[in-house]
Amino acid sequence: MKGTEAFKEIIPLLKGEPVVHANGYICRESFQQQDREANFYMIGSMGLASSIGLGVALCQPDKKVIVFDGDGNVLMSMGTLAMIAATAPKNMVHIVFDNQVYESTGSQKSLSGTIPLEEVAKSSGYPMAFRVTKKEEIKPAFKKLMDGKGPGFLLIKVEPDFDPKTGRVTHTPEEIKTRFMNSMGAG
Repeated sequence: MKGTEAFKEIIPLLKGEPVVHANGYICRESFQQQDREANFYMIGSMGLASSIGLGVALCQPDKKVIVFDGDGNVLMSMGTLAMIAATAPKNMVHIVFDNQVYESTGSQKSLSGTIPLEEVAKSSGYPMAFRVTKKEEIKPAFKKLMDGKGPGFLLIKVEPDFDPKTGRVTHTPEEIKTRFMNSMGAG
C-alpha cells in the first residue's frame, strides 16, 4: 500500500484527538489531506514527535493522544519507546508509517526492513503492538488501540511513494503551537 493510501484510511477515523506529527512527508501529507487545529506539525526536530506526544498524553490524561511517526524518526530516538512504555500513558496511541527509507532526504534505506519496530515496542513494554500491511487492516487495528489501554503501537507498512510536490505546512511554528493548545483548551 502507498503511504498516501494509508493516510486516506486513517485520517477519517480521527475525531477531536490531538495528533502530534513527525516531520517530513508525514506532516505534509496529513496537512494536505485534512488540516486540523488539533494537529501539531513538527517542522524539523526529527525523532521528537513521540517525545512531544508523550508529554501531551501525560498532561492531558483524559484525552486520547495520537502520534503519527515514521520509521526513521523512531530509529533516531529509539530510547523514547522505552520511556513511553515505562511511563505507560493509557491514553497514547503511537502510529508509525514504515516505508523503510528516509524519504524526505533522498530515500536512503532505514534499518526498519530488518528491525521489526512493533516487536521493539512490544519488548519495551507497550501492552499492544500491531503491524498491518493492507489498507483494510488499518481501521480494525486503530479501533482496537483506541478502545484499549495504552500505550498502543501500530506499525503501518507502506511503499515509499510520497509525492515530492506535496505542499509544505503553511502555518508558522507559533501558529501551530497556538492552534494546538487552543484545541485542547489550554491556550
